[in-house]
Amino acid sequence: MKTSPAGYRVAVVGASSLLGKELLNVLGERHFPFSRLVTFADEEDEPELPILDLSDGPPTSTLDENVTAAELDFAFIAARSPRMPAFLDLSSSSQGPAPCFVIDLRSEAPAEETLEPPVPRSIVRVPFLERSFPVRETGEGAAARVYVAARPATIVISTLLLRLGAQFAVKRAVAHVFASASETGSHGIEELQKQTVNLLSFQKIPRKVFGAQLAFNLLSRPSGTSGSELVALENVLRRQLQEYLQGRAPLPALRLLQVPVFHSLAVSLFVETDPPATPEEAGEALRGEKIDLRRRAQDSPTPVEVAGSDKILVDSVTGDPDHPGGLWIWAVADNLRLAAVNAVEIAESLRRRAG
Repeated sequence: MKTSPAGYRVAVVGASSLLGKELLNVLGERHFPFSRLVTFADEEDEPELPILDLSDGPPTSTLDENVTAAELDFAFIAARSPRMPAFLDLSSSSQGPAPCFVIDLRSEAPAEETLEPPVPRSIVRVPFLERSFPVRETGEGAAARVYVAARPATIVISTLLLRLGAQFAVKRAVAHVFASASETGSHGIEELQKQTVNLLSFQKIPRKVFGAQLAFNLLSRPSGTSGSELVALENVLRRQLQEYLQGRAPLPALRLLQVPVFHSLAVSLFVETDPPATPEEAGEALRGEKIDLRRRAQDSPTPVEVAGSDKILVDSVTGDPDHPGGLWIWAVADNLRLAAVNAVEIAESLRRRAG
């Protein structure tokens, strides 16, 4: 990793997106040491590259359209476009400095062989979990330049299953993921707002993003071509869980539902353990970093309540009276915040490894 004395050279692609804005906030809050920040708007056409040099005094904007991956240390991809920006040429070369680390936060990151330009294989990461549950890293993984910041639902489900699995034998699991409008970006937020207002005023509602009425409704399989985005996100979650869990916990049967919530994420997880664990024992197993476990006397956590927090709020575990060994777990998280914090923690872990 090549750095300047004042800090790291960082690019944020999709800085104008909901996720990109949250990422910039987290970089500032955690005082990530950068001397140069390159930001790209979240647009189909490549914009100019405003570079903010923060090494001396207030930020000043300049343009450098010839920036390359070798001139950066970290590049965060928060754009929704499936195309890798042209400046991120990560093809291996025997000459010159190594290209930067790429941390990909996209909802639907394409397969590496379809990227333009092509990049090496990516590795799914959740650093805070790996402090307790290290992943089996191959030689290829140790040399990786592209890392996938796990989707928030992947983080929540993996945290619950790995912690339970460390104490009890988990036979099977079923997960329902309730995705908010923010998972589809600012266009989804805008359409849900317009649908809500128009329905209350008896006007025609827009359906471009969701393909159907989402306001005051719930969608398990949206109609029209827009429904493909929900299916794609569900497939991403399946792939990430399979890659990240690596057989350390059973893969859950998974279903993703689109709900009329503007922000945050909720997961309803059913697990069966053998021998049966009591709800109290399961709750104690879940305690740890990032988890805020509710007591039975407290209110159940909601997506509204968790907004702005990087914690995963978990309700008190309940047993299923008709299924011995069956446990129900309800968890909520701020999807944008959790994704952004995880991405920055990946960069921080790579800093420590390089140092």
